[in-house]
Amino acid sequence: MDTSKVTEYAHALYRAHGNKAEAEAAQRAKKHEDAGDADEAKQWRAVQLAIRELRGAHES
Repeated sequence: MDTSKVTEYAHALYRAHGNKAEAEAAQRAKKHEDAGDADEAKQWRAVQLAIRELRGAHES
């Protein structure tokens, strides 16, 4: 997943879940890690990080 898609997913999750979006991305990453899908898990961890950065920008 390219950077623009990560950002797009992060914004969409943040709009849908607000401050719970980061936890939602973490849950999805964990689900893929548990299933042995490292690539998908890595992408969700990137989305999680983007949401964390988004939240920081909104809290400033």
